[in-house]
Amino acid sequence: MVDLVVRSRRTVTAGGERPAAVSVAGGRIVAVDGYDATVPAAEESDLGDLALLPGLVDTHVHVNEPGRTEWEGFATATRAAAAGGVTAIVDMPLNSLPPTVSADALAVKQRAAAGKLHVDVGFWGGVIPGNSGDLPALHANGVFGFKAFLADSGVPEFPPLNPGQLAEALAAVDALFVVHAEDPGHLHAAASSPAYADFLASRPPEAEHAAVATAIEAARAAGARVHILHLSAAGALPLIAAARADGVRVTAETCPHYLTLDAGEIPAGATEFKCCPPIRDAANRDRLWAALADGLITCVVSDHSPCTPELKRRDTGDFAAAWGGIASVQLGLPVIWTAARERGHSLADVTGWMARRPADLAGLTRKGRIAVGADADLVAFDPDAAFVVDPARLHHRNPVTPYAGKTLTGVVRATWLRGRTVTGEAPQGRFLTRS
Repeated sequence: MVDLVVRSRRTVTAGGERPAAVSVAGGRIVAVDGYDATVPAAEESDLGDLALLPGLVDTHVHVNEPGRTEWEGFATATRAAAAGGVTAIVDMPLNSLPPTVSADALAVKQRAAAGKLHVDVGFWGGVIPGNSGDLPALHANGVFGFKAFLADSGVPEFPPLNPGQLAEALAAVDALFVVHAEDPGHLHAAASSPAYADFLASRPPEAEHAAVATAIEAARAAGARVHILHLSAAGALPLIAAARADGVRVTAETCPHYLTLDAGEIPAGATEFKCCPPIRDAANRDRLWAALADGLITCVVSDHSPCTPELKRRDTGDFAAAWGGIASVQLGLPVIWTAARERGHSLADVTGWMARRPADLAGLTRKGRIAVGADADLVAFDPDAAFVVDPARLHHRNPVTPYAGKTLTGVVRATWLRGRTVTGEAPQGRFLTRS
């Protein structure tokens, strides 16, 4: 007898959708049989025509605890993740105090998170000027790789690297480096203004193009593995394609806001839309979708980067003064599914972008897939149900979102973590480490 069997006529596996019964024992998937298979089980859930998806993996989440827990925290971020069908996140090293730039700082963050996790959580380490000597110990303690900024991060305790410092870090440890790719030489201070166009002009596409080129050349010289975070400017895609054709180990991700929002439609003073790099125009958005479809962009992740409502400066609507970041870990799946289905993509496409490929990026071989041997992280998803985004119903700490009032399609009905239903009441998540 197995612990649980979940049946769905729309089970999404690596081979696409099919009717199936997924059997779970000891927190792992032990069989994927036909929908009508007889499986003795202690518990059974028959979803019928609801889709059964693998739990999503979000490798780009800013939890901010400890130190800026009023912005977000592990309890609220992971509850929001579970409500959005995300069963594993990898936390970014900055915005917490201290930032995760040493083994001691990692231990501080793990102590802050202990007992609060509703989903599984891993950690990125951070690279700042002067900490190359700390990277081997951080890697040995299980971080999934290292984040570097090539431009101002927005917080003083996490300064950016110049090209020489990036090269030094790549030489210090054989690891995955994930890079915020904007070049400071192409950025300038935004004028105090409620007009989104004024903010957008301060961070032109050329800033991303130049920084992506810097990261690629550093990876080429070191033989290192580099991943471009939250790609916004589609003009950088030919650089990535050419580098990959030359054998450079470079990959890229993008985010729901870059794939669904349009700079030309952002209202004056709507600072909840501010993020860095910025949301660009509809033609740029279409090119990102094309790159996602052909595999040049491999992942869609949230870049969940919340703050207090006051820091968004809705009182003045001043884009220059507002904190840049979009909180969307709970909404990423319906946001992307709403847009993807209109463009002819399938649920299998979406779970590839948001579950399997982010898991593969981090080396989480038991996450992001419905397959024998994988963790039984599962999502019951109604792909046809519509809802209107109400910020008050979001679980992250501060209910600020650019999707407020939007009608989205796709509702998460249940989430299982290693075969156990996530209720949002009793934390059952675990720490993930690089194996």
